[in-house]
Parts: sequence; C-alpha cells; structure tokens
Amino acid sequence: MTTTKNHYTEILSQIESEGLYKQERTISTPQGVEIATDGGGDVLNFCANNYLGLANHPDIISAAKQALD
Repeated sequence: MTTTKNHYTEILSQIESEGLYKQERTISTPQGVEIATDGGGDVLNFCANNYLGLANHPDIISAAKQALD
C-alpha cells in the first residue's frame, strides 16, 4: 500500500508529464496592464482586478477622491 505522500507525488508527476502543471511566476514590476515576470518577459496582467490599467488613470483617481470628500 502506498502512503498518502507517495500517492500525491505520483499524481503530481503525471500532471507534470502531461504538461498540465502550472508554474507560478514572480511579478517583477508594478501592477499594470502589462507586467514583467522573473521567468520571461512582458505579459498581459489578468491576475488582478486592474487588468485594464484603470487604477492609475487620472479620471478614476479624481473620481475616487471626490467620492471620499
């Protein structure tokens, strides 16, 4: 009988061999529409709510300040 650890090790090995294992990449630039990662160049940023890049838009910042006043 295999141990739980061996069982999951086998499953992960199978996932990797099928090309389905997801490697996390470290973001090396400030969040924006495009970001650079440690693993390879510029990519579009779909991992944040700011994927349209509106968080730094002057009109959005102004509207947020007005709403808070």
